[in-house]
Amino acid sequence: MSTFVSAEVQAGLDAARKKALKQRHRLRIEADGQSIRVLRHWETGFTLDAETAPHLRGLVDLYDGSKHLFQCLVIAADEEHGEMRYEFKRSTPAMERAPVDFYQGEPAPVALLEQQS
Repeated sequence: MSTFVSAEVQAGLDAARKKALKQRHRLRIEADGQSIRVLRHWETGFTLDAETAPHLRGLVDLYDGSKHLFQCLVIAADEEHGEMRYEFKRSTPAMERAPVDFYQGEPAPVALLEQQS
């Protein structure tokens, strides 16, 4: 039995796999004013479609729909099976407000009102 697949069939299978990956994920990155859909994501990186992926290097923002997840420093690693793979050099969770650089104690009342008898 032969496992040979013609080039046309393999191209069709690859296109169907890419389409399924694009539909399954809501993840996207934003870099240089562009928004690009992420095909796969793992702890140390992600992949983009090689046909439309720019050669990214530097700071990108990772979103799940409209929710900002991470601010990442990335480098392009390699390309295989029609996917461009990027690795994180740094991945910082996005916060709604800036972190403070001083100690914040327990909330205490500003003044006490005494009871009058």
